[in-house]
Amino acid sequence: NLAAGFMGAKWGIKITLLAGLTLQILSYGLLFGWQDDWTKSEAIVYVTIAQMFAGIAKDLTKLGGKTVTKLVTPDEKETQLFKLVSLITGWKNSLKGVGYFLGSSLIEVSYELALGCMMGLIVLAMPWVILGLDKNLGMAKKKNAMWREVFKLDNRNLNLLSLARLFLFASRDFWFEVPLPFFLRSPSCRGLGESFSCLQTDDCGSGALCGTDGFCANLNPGGGCGGLGLNRVIVGAFLGGYIILYGQVQSWTPQLVTGPLQQTPPNKLTEVFWGFINCIPTLVMAIVIMWAPAFEEDDTTAMTIWFVVIIVTFAVIFAVNSSIHSFLVVNYASKDKVAVSVGFYYMSNALGRLMGTLGSGVLYTYVGDDIGDFAGTDAVAGLAACFLAGTLSSFLAASITTRIDDDKSGLRCGSCLTLVGAREEEQPEEKEVE
Repeated sequence: NLAAGFMGAKWGIKITLLAGLTLQILSYGLLFGWQDDWTKSEAIVYVTIAQMFAGIAKDLTKLGGKTVTKLVTPDEKETQLFKLVSLITGWKNSLKGVGYFLGSSLIEVSYELALGCMMGLIVLAMPWVILGLDKNLGMAKKKNAMWREVFKLDNRNLNLLSLARLFLFASRDFWFEVPLPFFLRSPSCRGLGESFSCLQTDDCGSGALCGTDGFCANLNPGGGCGGLGLNRVIVGAFLGGYIILYGQVQSWTPQLVTGPLQQTPPNKLTEVFWGFINCIPTLVMAIVIMWAPAFEEDDTTAMTIWFVVIIVTFAVIFAVNSSIHSFLVVNYASKDKVAVSVGFYYMSNALGRLMGTLGSGVLYTYVGDDIGDFAGTDAVAGLAACFLAGTLSSFLAASITTRIDDDKSGLRCGSCLTLVGAREEEQPEEKEVE
């Protein structure tokens, strides 16, 4: 992200977009090289390298979409900028959700078909970039920023917002990216092991298989047990539905949320308000997982209802937070070097996702008790810990945002309620002329 910011400022965002799309094709091409006879270690290393190129490609592409909004919007049109940033970011995420669903569905038909379709979509996008964008778009009009200048703390608001962004996205990825898909696919801990013999997989519960030794076992012991036992397509639809909803709420946040609440254009107080609200769904879910009878008794229907209600609620609140953040970063950034500023900000975003993803793997794997080779660890306890970590991250993100200096317009919650009054700008005192 940081390097992409320098690339955009030096050579224009057309170059970063083309580089991103080309790297994406490379990453899909690498996945065609998969060999079924690889060891687990060889497979993990190879796929991780391919995923690395895909991640770099995504962020090179994303930088262009974020940067151009600032470049085409006049400085005084903050509400227009907020709507444009929300619209582009939201639709990007909605299409990502469609990708989740397509990927999980196409791979059921053919691995090569799934990769080929993704490559085809990238190729279709390239002519629009090559023919439709000005090569000078995004270039620094003056001298480009130096590496040491990026880490100077002269833009205090942008640096604090970047740190808050780190924890905001960790609050989601502590439970969403890794633990949730594993939990949704994992079988119940009951019905696994040497006490449960079988002749075929149909004799075992959902998400389990009949092992070669004639006992019901976890399809993936590393993913733990205690979950819903859903198949891959349903899990893909679940995750895709979340991201589509998240993206659409993000797109329409100015019109449906902050506008009616008279919080448009948003300031730091708006983000603090929604940031603390962001703590509620994950905290409730952690409490429910630890103590609700549904999770103690493996009541899959009640568990599913809890997941749908909490995750939909979180998707809406998190989308509002993300929309406000996306506006504030381009609003705080210097227009002349917006690509570098946005790149620095999304570097923090990526670090937060890295922290959340790695942390979630540790918590999900090691917090629960090991129930045995046939079942794996208790994923219920691991998932609860992940939701608690997400809650703490949300709290830290909101707390850091309180340090930003951007509260002159105050904070309203509708036409009748003022939470924080607007501050009048101090006028310089006129000196008497003797």
